[in-house]
Amino acid sequence: MKNVYVITGGTGGMGKAAAELVGKKGTVLLADMSKERLEQTKAELEGKGITDIHFQTVDITSPENVEALVQKTASLGKMKALIHTAGLSPTMADSKRITEVNLVGTGLLLDKFLTIATEGSVAVCVSSMSGHMAPKEGPYTEILKKPLAPDVIDKMEQFAQGNAGAAYSLSKLGVILIVEDQAWNWGQKGARIVSLSPGTINTPMGRQEASKQPQMEAMLKITPLGREGEPSEIATVVEFLVSDGASYITGTDILVDGGTVANMPKQ
Repeated sequence: MKNVYVITGGTGGMGKAAAELVGKKGTVLLADMSKERLEQTKAELEGKGITDIHFQTVDITSPENVEALVQKTASLGKMKALIHTAGLSPTMADSKRITEVNLVGTGLLLDKFLTIATEGSVAVCVSSMSGHMAPKEGPYTEILKKPLAPDVIDKMEQFAQGNAGAAYSLSKLGVILIVEDQAWNWGQKGARIVSLSPGTINTPMGRQEASKQPQMEAMLKITPLGREGEPSEIATVVEFLVSDGASYITGTDILVDGGTVANMPKQ
């Protein structure tokens, strides 16, 4: 039975870079909102020698869409990995929609994909170094761990208060907390779950944020490695995390940020 690598946000910089690497190991199933972009990405990857590619248009906040993605995955083979890169950054939507996509969407994906996870399956959820900038212990901590609670968006709005940046940081902290919280459930199936927090990365989304948010430049100035990361530098970490070489890594977050978070207390 073929190993299937599902990549949400499959047409974005990080999703595409991950597909290039895991596509050499099995079947790739790209998920994203735009059929046109999915077709383009499929053609691009085929041009690089990745041939076993399928795609599906998915809104990760729709339970029906996510369920259809799970069914498609099961029809292609064994779920080896869910690589969840889909998300909205602060300039892309209002605070409620950011919470809905980044937090509730992650909760839906993990809930549905757990049903087909087996021994050796792994979920890698992309968080952000922004998730490390909101205090881990706060009045919102327990709310973030329950992304499928019916009133979670309204409850989180009390803390975000219409601020898209705050909603983003909190939603990405939520991804980290959910991964920690769900490690036991995934472990019961012999499966793993990890989050990965990129720093400033040279992707279309990253460039959009940099052009509209002056603080992005400030973050770069305090990054010990003194540069942006490349999508390939996220993809190589993803490739490791979904491999058997990472078979004892679960329930934790991996920071891939050039040292920015480590250096922040000194600033």
